[in-house]
Amino acid sequence: MTRNTTAHKASRIQFRSFLPFLVISFGLAWGILGLYIILPERMEAVFGQLTGNHPLFFLAVYAPAIAAFILVARSGGLAGLQSFLGRVLLWRCSAVWYAFLVIGIPLIFICGSAIRGNLFSEPFPFTSMQALFVGLFISAVKGPMEEFGWRGLALPLLQRKFVPIWAGLILGVIWGLWHFPAFLLSGTQQSEWSFSAFFAGCLAISVIGTALFNSSHGSILLSAFFHFQLMNPIFPDAQPYDTYLLIAVASLIVWIKRKDMFTKRSSITEVIPNQRELTHG
Repeated sequence: MTRNTTAHKASRIQFRSFLPFLVISFGLAWGILGLYIILPERMEAVFGQLTGNHPLFFLAVYAPAIAAFILVARSGGLAGLQSFLGRVLLWRCSAVWYAFLVIGIPLIFICGSAIRGNLFSEPFPFTSMQALFVGLFISAVKGPMEEFGWRGLALPLLQRKFVPIWAGLILGVIWGLWHFPAFLLSGTQQSEWSFSAFFAGCLAISVIGTALFNSSHGSILLSAFFHFQLMNPIFPDAQPYDTYLLIAVASLIVWIKRKDMFTKRSSITEVIPNQRELTHG
């Protein structure tokens, strides 16, 4: 056994870390949003009104990533954290997945908006190039950060116990419930949405994200880009038809990749990859 293999096994994150991951992710996010729900006047007097761009909302959104970084650093130290962050550099994947991310997702929103009947009736949401770049930047640094936790840590741990289809669905349930308090707060983007449609979408997105994560050898980069595309502010509002289309796409992917989704043969189960995985990923 080589020194690198021994060190990698020593820094392996155990499945029992899934519980503290959930405690930190839910505790931090639900704690912040819960205080605004229970004590709205006092929180607004001290911190101001909570909106989707408020620093405390960002902190709540970053909770899964914060949990992942804490657990990875605790188990693997600085070296483990560096290896974990190496998943951001993994980009090799089938051209079909890239076509789906770059072309397929916009088509889902365009088709959904066309079915809804607002494709040409709603104005472009940005009035200047500066506003467009700011909107894209905020979308890129907010939601996609969740993927360090959901796909970077939680999914590999779940795939040690379950085949990908079940791991993806379980994570989708957790992911959907984690968002719930945001639907109870005015001023947040989620307060204008239907939670039932959003929850169904989380299940479909999580299944698609599971297949993408395994196909890309554990790439957090592509998981984050997938997340970004789903909340890209330039795409038209297609709710709830985007959800229906995502469910159809998830079902199609499960059928096409059924040998991978119902077995563990291609499952990524390590949170902290070794150097070989990063090199050949």
